[in-house]
Amino acid sequence: MSSEIAFSDVRSLNSLLDTGRITPTELVSIFSERIKCFNDISRAFITVTAEEAANTAGSLNKVDLSKSSIAGIPYASKDLFDVKDIRTTAGSRVFQDRIATEDAFVIDCLRRKHAIGLGKTNLHEFAYGATGENEVYGTCVNAYDPTRLAGGSSSGSAAAVAFGMVPAALGTDTGGSVRAPAALNGLVGLKPTIGRVSTRGVVPYCWTLDHVGIMTRTVADSADILEIISGYDPKDPASVSLPEEPYSANLGADFSGIRIGIPTRFFFERADPEILAALELVKEHLSSRGAMLLPVTLPDMEHTRTVSLTVQLPEALSAHSAYLEEHGHLYSRDFRAGLALGQCLLAEHYVKAKRFIECYRQQTNAIFRDVDLILTPATPEIAPKVGTVKTTRDGVSEAVGNAITRFTSFFNMTGHPALTMPCGMHSDGLPIGLQLVGRYFEERTIFQVASDLDRTEAFSIPLPKTDC
Repeated sequence: MSSEIAFSDVRSLNSLLDTGRITPTELVSIFSERIKCFNDISRAFITVTAEEAANTAGSLNKVDLSKSSIAGIPYASKDLFDVKDIRTTAGSRVFQDRIATEDAFVIDCLRRKHAIGLGKTNLHEFAYGATGENEVYGTCVNAYDPTRLAGGSSSGSAAAVAFGMVPAALGTDTGGSVRAPAALNGLVGLKPTIGRVSTRGVVPYCWTLDHVGIMTRTVADSADILEIISGYDPKDPASVSLPEEPYSANLGADFSGIRIGIPTRFFFERADPEILAALELVKEHLSSRGAMLLPVTLPDMEHTRTVSLTVQLPEALSAHSAYLEEHGHLYSRDFRAGLALGQCLLAEHYVKAKRFIECYRQQTNAIFRDVDLILTPATPEIAPKVGTVKTTRDGVSEAVGNAITRFTSFFNMTGHPALTMPCGMHSDGLPIGLQLVGRYFEERTIFQVASDLDRTEAFSIPLPKTDC
């Protein structure tokens, strides 16, 4: 029973609570035991709040449990999100004693709906990196193969869900840090439209590119949780005021005639042949369901990595300038090197990069006049081995972190909503993922198509073998 519960999606757990077949206290106990069993292997959690979670669970009544689909259900949050009276380490020695004085906006949203926070998850220090390697709290591993990386920077959130320690988790996504690890671990990873979900109370890395994201087992759960955490936050200057939407309204709806763009370059290049083959099957299925597949040409990607870093590093330096003089020695060598690069970039470089980003947004918006969605692979490679420094594909080598996020980072610059999800298994026994990208604030269209794929047996994947 406990193993079955551990790998249940949020909607299924909500049904069990509604019918009285399980209680919130029992759920917290089951997931807490999973954390005890697998945290030493996975390195998913930095801080576990099992006692607080049990107290919250015990206080909930039937009225509380009727308030939302996530009431009474445990979740985890990346250790960049402030949770009142709990430390927010950001995966670094610099913040090892930092206690939050109030909840982040999204934590408050979940608390009001009686979701139960079970702990804070591991990450690449201050979200600076896509591998999830962390010299202080350990490196998170993949649930399907512990010799491989979970991916990052939201590595602990991915591992926590993939190992069955929580059914859902929050992360942040600056270049793919939710979508890529979700794909590598066989999960659904959502980056909503920029401004859709407030980042207030989240330790910043790069204000221009930071997004709050969600990791779940199913597309429906992602839609349900987005309904809870989205909304206008007047205290967040980037937050956008829009009417509330029922994101799950189109789940399962017919999408015959929907136009799906297939990039003609970059996104289907230098990728594992098995990943490309899996995407071909996805395209065939979408066509069979009445979708129109149309070629699209996205902006030239030659300089996009440089543009992204030229904005990231000065903004990271700005965010950390107050701590460097007194606590500079506590930063990892890797992050200090990034901040040093930020010092070398001129205002001219930063301004030019911001102008590039505006051009990318306009050019991508123009594409969405002709298509409703864009389909790409989630990553060009399956989860790399722990310790991998570079990957080589078609004679071209690149840093492993760059490879992990090669197909995701562009859409942080444009700010369009994007979702990754599993669409098959590699012969090496690891998940393969796809990415769907939509127009600004049209997450419902993504969910509409993604939910069909989620229910199609040909794209289902086995659970990882994680016996305690």
